[in-house]
Amino acid sequence: MRAVQVREFGPPEVLRVVDVDDPRPAAGEVVVAVEAAGVIYGDVIVRSGGYPFPLPYVPGLEVGGRVVAVGPEGDTGLLGRRVVATTPGSQGGYAELARAAVADVHLLPEELELHRAVAVFQAGALAAGLLAAMRVERGDTVLVTAAAGRVGSLLVQLAKAAGAVVVGAVAGERKVRAAGEFGADRVVDYAEEGWAERAGGTDVVLDAVGGDVAAQAMSTLRKGSGRFGTYGFTSGSWVRLDAYELGVRGLTVVAAAGIAFARPAAEQYAAASRALAEAAAGRLIPRVHALRPLSEAPAAHAELASRATVGATLLIP
Repeated sequence: MRAVQVREFGPPEVLRVVDVDDPRPAAGEVVVAVEAAGVIYGDVIVRSGGYPFPLPYVPGLEVGGRVVAVGPEGDTGLLGRRVVATTPGSQGGYAELARAAVADVHLLPEELELHRAVAVFQAGALAAGLLAAMRVERGDTVLVTAAAGRVGSLLVQLAKAAGAVVVGAVAGERKVRAAGEFGADRVVDYAEEGWAERAGGTDVVLDAVGGDVAAQAMSTLRKGSGRFGTYGFTSGSWVRLDAYELGVRGLTVVAAAGIAFARPAAEQYAAASRALAEAAAGRLIPRVHALRPLSEAPAAHAELASRATVGATLLIP
């Protein structure tokens, strides 16, 4: 089969389409004929050497398609079913065929198009976990950085559904429009000077950018009660935390992504199932930014790293 493989860490060009052996499912696994594979920022970090996997490897955590094989003594009733799934070890998705544990497979609601399902099932589960970690309540003002991104756009929608006032922070006019379309009550452009002052006072910040953007977002938090949560660093650096400033202002810092990912597997599976159900019902709307063939994996990584995307990018084998 054809797959995108990384044999050395480096720029997007190290992503190369090669022929590899077809995967064989072990007990408790299936093989999915991949119709769409999610491209996430974690893939960019690993490929660039920021969190290296053993080489060579095939990137890709999220896949959607039809089950074409089951492991020994597996449930043959899964054969031919439309599913989304996560891959073992967050590897193997950028390929024509991918393995997945049965415990990580979700049957698709008939009402939900597969591309949207891939875009929402993990991102939606993460967004819900982040809001739970931050204990967002009705009436809170929540600032979401990267509010037009794959996860940020869903955070905006879920925070609104929870009764929060949502401030979307993005870069560029196109993303300003998109964040408004996702439901943000106010949108600020962090490419402009003074954006943090225009954002107003906030109770919660959920940040995926890091660096100076995160520091300015933190400045909006209300003294004595503000909660700052991190779930990424697309700028290339984490926000620098000053213990004195945190103490004087009475702020709480929460490793929101770490808390979300530390939930029991059954809770994370249930959250992904809820995200699929909400998307099927039209209450949670994922946006697909681009569909690209495997050969354009380098371009997909470059575009994601440049923060030029609105919503999710998918590879189509």
